[in-house]
Amino acid sequence: MKTGKKILAFLLAVSMMVPMSACGSKVKTPEDIQNAGTLYMATNAEFEPFEYKDGDEVVGIDIEISQKIADKLGVELEVSDIAFDTLITALQSGKADIVAAGMTASEDRKKNVDFSDPYFDASQAIIVTNDSDITSRTDLNGKTVGVQLGTTGDQYCTNEDGENDISVAEVKRYSKGMEAVSDLLAGRIDAVVIDDFPAEKLVEKNSDKIKKLDEALTSEEYAIAMPKGSTELQKLVNEVLQEMKDSGEMDEIVSKYISAE
Repeated sequence: MKTGKKILAFLLAVSMMVPMSACGSKVKTPEDIQNAGTLYMATNAEFEPFEYKDGDEVVGIDIEISQKIADKLGVELEVSDIAFDTLITALQSGKADIVAAGMTASEDRKKNVDFSDPYFDASQAIIVTNDSDITSRTDLNGKTVGVQLGTTGDQYCTNEDGENDISVAEVKRYSKGMEAVSDLLAGRIDAVVIDDFPAEKLVEKNSDKIKKLDEALTSEEYAIAMPKGSTELQKLVNEVLQEMKDSGEMDEIVSKYISAE
């Protein structure tokens, strides 16, 4: 009996430890990040001009904003380039401190992560071939549309709750916007829905074959994501964003990558 009690006590102690370890890393404070010496930022470098590859380096608007946050903390910035639909998981598992990836602060995402104040107003653009009969957003009804996996365009076109005013026939998902454009050019889909500025870059490279409609599918705001409960980090990130806006540095960075039209 005595031995049995000891075993039972040991098993209870172990059972109490397991849930704690299964919960993953605790929410980091700015002080935790400073002690670690590194701000871990995750993105998907397929979203020019916000994040894209320049040789082996990931560059873009979101990288420069993240660098300012790292500078505020006095730490190094480490950028991870991963698939867009795994970014929130990276935050939840503790593999990333922040996500800056042209991510829309949607109500659905807010259930799983915290967001900073918005730093950019954006929209979902519609790309079609130059000879397409699609001339407005409502013409997407009944069409086959290509989207980047996990993006706002994906969510809107999929329309799981049936509340959106557009009802496409089929949604085809791609890891990269260029892959969707390739299928558009090959006639396998009728249109591509993707964020406006990446859409401009894609059209710019294929202007003899494709175009962007003047009418957007949706309007939205980009924000920086962090793990749920990151109150102190959220406050610091918002301070950095506000300082950049007040000083005009935000406009300078955006203008550096996006030509004023």
